[in-house]
Amino acid sequence: MARKDEDTEILEDGSIYFIYRPKKGAEEVEDLSDVQRFFVVLSPRGKKRLRRLVLGRKKMARIDAHQRHWGFVDQVAQSGTTVERDLQGKSGAEAGGRPEEPARPAGEGHYLILRHGNHTHLAYSLQLPSEPGEAQKELHIEPEGSYVLSVKNPQKPSPKEAGLPSQRKADLPRRLEEVFHDRKFAPADPPDFLDYEGMELLLVGAREDAEAELDVDLPHGCEDPDQAGIFRELHMIKSRHPIEPLTKGEWT
Repeated sequence: MARKDEDTEILEDGSIYFIYRPKKGAEEVEDLSDVQRFFVVLSPRGKKRLRRLVLGRKKMARIDAHQRHWGFVDQVAQSGTTVERDLQGKSGAEAGGRPEEPARPAGEGHYLILRHGNHTHLAYSLQLPSEPGEAQKELHIEPEGSYVLSVKNPQKPSPKEAGLPSQRKADLPRRLEEVFHDRKFAPADPPDFLDYEGMELLLVGAREDAEAELDVDLPHGCEDPDQAGIFRELHMIKSRHPIEPLTKGEWT
């Protein structure tokens, strides 16, 4: 993953996983209306941590429309076992009624967080499924994409009925608080911002051709599903988590 443009600097790289959880009682997912939540998990190379992000509107921002989607860091874990345990779903008694369905893997690839001028980008290339299907199309998971990534100052108020409640917002160390300089938003520079649960963020669709826009090389090529990191690193058990969205692009 080489950097070719002197104006672009790679701050972080790693594996990216796309996952969705069906609504309670939706044993079979037919379209986006059956989805309860959409997750993006970042596994930065060289760091023993996994970050699970929740994205609003239950899908990625549309790149061609330059959509803006809000999200937040839902979980920071030291192992995939911890992440997978929360994705298994709960029994009816645990969930306060109908049981939760186990989450489904919907995509896997490589990502970069880059400094580009005065802002930061999240860019990725998809390696599974080999051919995006209906699930990826509705979730707006592109074969390759770039998004402007900003983080929100936890000390600044959110619009009415938007954002996390104050008790759930990130508690940042002073070195990261000072990056905002009293602004409401700042680039995700350093990416350490994403290591704090409750960190709110904004993704804005930029370009589908991330390599051309940012002048970087992203790995391409289909990964062997049997060797997928979503099974090795996140410990998602095939018998528990239906894998057709990951391998065939089909809703299930």
